[in-house]
Amino acid sequence: MRVSNVTVRKRLTIALFVGFLIFFIIDVRLGYVQFVLGNWLTDGAKDSWSRNIPFEPQRGEIIDRNGVALATNISAPTVYVVPRQIEDPAMTAEKLAAVLNMSKEKAYKEITKNAMNVRINEGRKISHEKATEIRALDLKGVYIGEDSKRYYPYGNYLSHVLGFAGVDNQGLMGLELYYDKELKGQKGSVKFYANAKGQRMNDMADDYEPPIDGLDLKLTIDSKVQTIIERELDIAEATYNPDGLIAIAMDPNTGEILGMSSRPGFDPSNFQEVAPEVYNRNLPVWSTYEPGSTFKIITLAAALEEGKVDLEKEHFHDSGSVKVDGATLHCWKRGGHGSQSFLEVVQNSCNPGFVELGQRLGKETLFKYIKDFGFGQKTGIDLQGEGKGILFNIDRVGPVELATTAFGQGVSVTPIQQVTALSAAINGGTLYTPYIAKELVDPATGETVMKNTPQAKRKVISEETSKEIRYALESVVAQGTGGKAFVDGYRVGGKTGTAQKVKDGRYMENNHIVSFIGFAPADDPQLVVYVAVDNPKGTVQFGGVVAAPIVGAVMGDSLRALGVEQREDQIEKVKKDWTDPVMVEVPDVVGMSKKEIRELFVNLKIDPSGEGEIVVKQTPQAGVKLKEGSTIRLYFDNKE
Repeated sequence: MRVSNVTVRKRLTIALFVGFLIFFIIDVRLGYVQFVLGNWLTDGAKDSWSRNIPFEPQRGEIIDRNGVALATNISAPTVYVVPRQIEDPAMTAEKLAAVLNMSKEKAYKEITKNAMNVRINEGRKISHEKATEIRALDLKGVYIGEDSKRYYPYGNYLSHVLGFAGVDNQGLMGLELYYDKELKGQKGSVKFYANAKGQRMNDMADDYEPPIDGLDLKLTIDSKVQTIIERELDIAEATYNPDGLIAIAMDPNTGEILGMSSRPGFDPSNFQEVAPEVYNRNLPVWSTYEPGSTFKIITLAAALEEGKVDLEKEHFHDSGSVKVDGATLHCWKRGGHGSQSFLEVVQNSCNPGFVELGQRLGKETLFKYIKDFGFGQKTGIDLQGEGKGILFNIDRVGPVELATTAFGQGVSVTPIQQVTALSAAINGGTLYTPYIAKELVDPATGETVMKNTPQAKRKVISEETSKEIRYALESVVAQGTGGKAFVDGYRVGGKTGTAQKVKDGRYMENNHIVSFIGFAPADDPQLVVYVAVDNPKGTVQFGGVVAAPIVGAVMGDSLRALGVEQREDQIEKVKKDWTDPVMVEVPDVVGMSKKEIRELFVNLKIDPSGEGEIVVKQTPQAGVKLKEGSTIRLYFDNKE
């Protein structure tokens, strides 16, 4: 059948149109792929060809408030291999094993793994000498990646506070862990290209993506103060061989920690060499124990604020013990302190006197102040592992619990709680949140990214009460049990503490935590120092004997290092050691009966003479001062 010319032309036209349409679609598609998807496809292809050698960022440094580096980094190269690029695995394994001190079998297993790239564990953070040796071997498929490791230039200095970082530069403890996110930075890499066989494509240039270094952490720590603390703790450790040591120095007006340390210590660079319980416990914020007499500051503050006592006008007689609800509570001084003003009660750290203050306050008021001063709760310091301490449940506080709490027994507190509480007591009455991180700084730009400022929690007592506390605690150092903390040139206030340790619910014999908390200058406090010594050996276990001189040494040198001006004209020079004899003024007893005298003469012995019931003569005369325990002669007769 013959097809007409018209039909042929129509068919050719359709075929031509379809052909043009197909080519148009192909051209549009090619254009879309070229101009729209081109970069995306190229990047995808390059990604499939690329191999990354990671570059670790520099972990941010930790520095003190003056810029002294306390934790920094040192370069430590790491060996990587790309298995598909290794031309002679046996030879490569043998040469690598010789440099990295590993077996040839293990090296061969590592470099023949079915992976894009492999990091050799034995080649992690090696010395630059070894890295140079490996480069000199010129082994195909073996690369040296830039890496670093943490370096603590001062060894066990501030170790519990700093903590340490692991082999991957991740924070594992202390500030290294608390601020890990800010310190660690972001990884970078060198990217090279390889074909499907893993062979390097030399016609394509390597891409370098630099790492972003971590932020530097500036602390409130002053290395001058910290060095003094470390020195004194080393001396105390050698002198007393204690079970533990704790020291904190703080600015009472801001909450800034200027120094913090404890023993036993460790070197953060070699933390694996000590037991976990050594590096896991930052004792100044973690440990809880009975505070002993340092806690009397809180009872004193509450009594003064509530108007329950006049320190100089009111007097208290201490017989050496006091009975409370059938229980006998003893003073630390056998025989008691006799008649004394309440200022002397504070100076002498007299337990029965503080029982009296606790009873005047009552449990609701006393425990209100205890909680207002921050006990029974975390202070909020920016360190991990902080303890809360233990207080009596107010519903279970009876007369005995009230009495023992008043002089620091039966409650459990942390050292950092005691430091923040004393700071509030002597800074005008404001309780601050303690902190140790001052700023986060971008090392590249010097820009401050984060800055901590003092955080006032609440007003606990008035300025007038705080002034009275400063005066009373200064007298403890100048005239009372804290004499060994006295510092020539500075007015120092403070309080001793001696507390029996508890084990299995029972007090241990001859095993105490002795402490002293001090501040200076007494009229304008700029530094608070707390020291606790756990079970000092070969000495009398009193806070005034062991801990007070340590605080005095830290305080004096630190004040001088901080540039605090000496003001000798303002210092009360009278000092009295706890071992000094107590002088008793002989009263006028002529005309008194024997019964009246028995109630009066607690700290003086009597040599009676004559018959009768009434004193007619005494030797020595009234007003003469004798050593406590001295004998006076009394002559008795019967008067008409």
